[in-house]
Amino acid sequence: MKLLRVGPAGAERPALLDRDGVLRDLSGLVTDIDGTLLADAAALASVAEAEADGSLPSLDPDLRVGPPLARIGKIVCIGLNYHDHAAETGAQAPSEPVVFMKAPDTVVGPDDTVLVPRGSTKTDWEVELAVVIGRELRYAASHEEALAAVAGYAVAHDVSEREFQIERGGQWDKGKNCETFNPLGPWLVTADEVADPQRLRLRLWVNGELKQDGSTADQIFSVAEVVRYLSHFMTLYPGDVINTGTPAGVALGQPEPKPYLRGGDVVELAIDGLGAQRQHLKQA
Repeated sequence: MKLLRVGPAGAERPALLDRDGVLRDLSGLVTDIDGTLLADAAALASVAEAEADGSLPSLDPDLRVGPPLARIGKIVCIGLNYHDHAAETGAQAPSEPVVFMKAPDTVVGPDDTVLVPRGSTKTDWEVELAVVIGRELRYAASHEEALAAVAGYAVAHDVSEREFQIERGGQWDKGKNCETFNPLGPWLVTADEVADPQRLRLRLWVNGELKQDGSTADQIFSVAEVVRYLSHFMTLYPGDVINTGTPAGVALGQPEPKPYLRGGDVVELAIDGLGAQRQHLKQA
């Protein structure tokens, strides 16, 4: 299923994009798309049944699309997780996943405005596969157990400010948690529709120019390994999100002068089968 949330920011309603591309209202069945729903197999089965029998009312296709997940618990991010991205930044491929966090309040809709922070000169783009957790997981013993905890997948834009992240000392978090720095969606695609999370093409364009064109096949640590690994350091709960890293092509990896983002730029990004995003950038 393709689950999403539509309507004004802060007042989104749960919806579904059916197999004919028609937007359907889920508010008569569920209160929202969140961890509670994802952990409820019976509720998800009811949604799937309603999609199959055509009983869901349609919605205006021009409604704003918000983040596909409400009340996100935590966002765990993996850095330097593509061989080509590590190479372009001059970094050695890590022996264990590089982990940092983004606050849930960085999340906006897939087509919402992204704000370039005040004082920023190095705001960068990063298309990423987001993994959404659907059941509680701790100390996973295998990749199979880890993947069984995945409810679905989504497109994420891990916007980053490189000076704040790298040059200002301390944690990466300073360059990762600025307002609007995690557009998510448009859809939460349930795991049963993604045959192999290691065979997904990711692309990103800036002002119409293709900047990133990669595949999750190039990940240093697979989705299953990332989920398994994280479960040994923190408990993963329904409604948690994992951003799994970005392929080569970010501004940081370009020759000088590096083409960092500015107000007025337009960024578009897509992952095969998971939908696309489009953001106008604006100075904060």
